[in-house]
Amino acid sequence: MLNFTALMSKILNVFESQGKIIITCSNRLSGYIKMEVEALGFLPTRVFKTGVELQGKLRDCIKLNLHLRCASQVLFSISEFTAHNADDLYSHATAMPWEDILLLDGYFSITSNVSNETITNNLFANVKLKDAIADRFRTVLNQRPNSGAEHAAAVVHLYWKDEFAEIFIDTSGETLSKHGYRKIPGKAPMLESLAAATIMAGQWDRNSNFINPMCGSGTLAIEAALQLCNKKPGLLRSNYAFMHIKNYNEQHYLQEYALLEAEVVTPQAHVQIIASDISEDAIMISKVNAEIAGVDEYIQFTCCDFEETPVPENETGAVYFNPEYGDRLGVEQELEATYKRIGDFLKKKCKGYHGYIFTGNLELAKKIGLKPKRRIEFYTSKIDCRLLEYELYAGSKTVVNV
Repeated sequence: MLNFTALMSKILNVFESQGKIIITCSNRLSGYIKMEVEALGFLPTRVFKTGVELQGKLRDCIKLNLHLRCASQVLFSISEFTAHNADDLYSHATAMPWEDILLLDGYFSITSNVSNETITNNLFANVKLKDAIADRFRTVLNQRPNSGAEHAAAVVHLYWKDEFAEIFIDTSGETLSKHGYRKIPGKAPMLESLAAATIMAGQWDRNSNFINPMCGSGTLAIEAALQLCNKKPGLLRSNYAFMHIKNYNEQHYLQEYALLEAEVVTPQAHVQIIASDISEDAIMISKVNAEIAGVDEYIQFTCCDFEETPVPENETGAVYFNPEYGDRLGVEQELEATYKRIGDFLKKKCKGYHGYIFTGNLELAKKIGLKPKRRIEFYTSKIDCRLLEYELYAGSKTVVNV
């Protein structure tokens, strides 16, 4: 743990100081975060089921926030300490030089992940930390910043398990899981970070077609188009919590943003992204979302039953379904026929492609009538899900039923 002298030195130049960075994500997405982080030239020191740890500067967090597709928050550690109870938390936090971290005329909020036997409500720990920061400002400057529940400005995060406590600057603020284009979500939408990860998990090579029947609000097709263009989430967002930390240098952000713009590519003309849905409202919502994301010109939207989705013949690519699975929408018995029809569609119209079905109901998946080559584990909310991958042979390979 940092001694207090080292802590003071680190905080006084927080954007340029080396420290621990924790990138959080939804359960089972950390492997994809690791891939993204390594592609950016960072070396993870630890990977766990809901995150990745690495060493870097708070300045590096600017790059991470702008690039990562699968992350939730990017946290920069500023203090580790022992806290038996709320009084210990308050005592340590009031001794920290918050006037060198937060803006006096700014706004801050507190988030936390607390598991301590003396704390029965996380909100109590949040208030205790908030009071400590406010009291520190009053003592040193006789004034204090505003605070509240909104995450649109500076955010301080508390991790506290048993007697170990750690305080972070949350450099993201609003979650990175939402990529900023889905103004009309539609019914039971897949979170953008999850959609991006499931596409990364498959065999789509960004040089072949991506077909998304039953597209709903268009998240999968849009995420595929964003990856095809190498368009990063940071191009769709203009506010992060790191912008509200003292000594923030806007020039660093603008440099990173310019690099993102320079990395965007125009897709090759032969690659088609095709999305369909039987609902006119869903297609309308998808088009609006795609336009906000700036990829509408690269997606062909069709209003039709999924069996009528145009699939270019004698070509390759990925056909991706995210059907209902009897949790929030529909009834399981009624969906059995739908899953069987999906299997028939894949067998008859998608030869030569890789087929993907994302589902939280493996009993329904048996109705597809195809044996998956891979079963890739994911979660959506608290539902244990699988991305089922099918190799749809163009030749005379025998189909094996599940």
